[in-house]
Amino acid sequence: MTGATDFAGRTEPFRKELLAHCYRMLASVHEAEDAVQETYLRAWRSWSAFEGRSSVRVWLYRIATNVCLTALEQRGRRALPSGLGLPATDLTPGVQPDDPAVRFVEPIAESLVVSDPASIVAVRESLRLALIAALQYLPPKQRAVLILREVLAFPAAEVATMLDTSVAAVKSALQRARARLDETAPARDEVIAPDDPQAKALLADYITGFENADTAALERALRADAAIEMVGTTAWFNGRVMCMRLLASAVGEPGEWRMVPIVANGQPAVGAYFRGEPYGVAVLTPTQTGLTHIHVFSTPSLVARFGLPVRAPGR
Repeated sequence: MTGATDFAGRTEPFRKELLAHCYRMLASVHEAEDAVQETYLRAWRSWSAFEGRSSVRVWLYRIATNVCLTALEQRGRRALPSGLGLPATDLTPGVQPDDPAVRFVEPIAESLVVSDPASIVAVRESLRLALIAALQYLPPKQRAVLILREVLAFPAAEVATMLDTSVAAVKSALQRARARLDETAPARDEVIAPDDPQAKALLADYITGFENADTAALERALRADAAIEMVGTTAWFNGRVMCMRLLASAVGEPGEWRMVPIVANGQPAVGAYFRGEPYGVAVLTPTQTGLTHIHVFSTPSLVARFGLPVRAPGR
């Protein structure tokens, strides 16, 4: 019992940050949760042999990273619709991608990965949907190096030990990963936090637009270069004109939609209900000049995953 108590006391404080790490690697909440469970199982089995040559945190990250790398050997990358093809030119519904190896990036609830308010800013920046999607373009080993070095700030020597490689190899992988990420990741500095007054105003416009069937509020929230991505299909729409055509076709009648504010991937988001039934989650990308992206995950089970009721709450 003493060993179990000691193990839990020394390893449990890292569970949420390990989940965030596995999510960055895998872009899937349920796969990340499985990876964390496997990490703790492996750690428990080898706890008696842990000699303290590194900190418990470094040791756990080594196990978790290698669990993720093994998982990535067995599947293709996850993507968002904009990574699969050109934007739609009409409102024809998107389809499942032709390649069965392609699966989609999943959103993650902030409550799952943040426990320390002091770290919330850094965690939010490293979980934004666009960054998670961009990371999926990197080969798994480069992805691991970039996350361990740039996001978690582990020294190159520790990363080399975690990955059973040399410091020179870590530095080379990091250089290649940075160059690739610069090609695929959008500018990150203009996205504002969910608690920024402008982000709150844009979220309010989005909610009003759907709950009151107020297309003017939706148009007011969108930037001219806004995009909407229907995650789970190949469909995405680029530019305010196309986005408004889509939104106007979706808002229906006043009162049909109910939107509950949440935070997903460090961004303002909503749990959406249609005619009282769960619809899914929409994640917004706010800037001081308007929304640049709306990622719609039309998966009803996500509503419960974000801790929301299974039926629309009263207004």
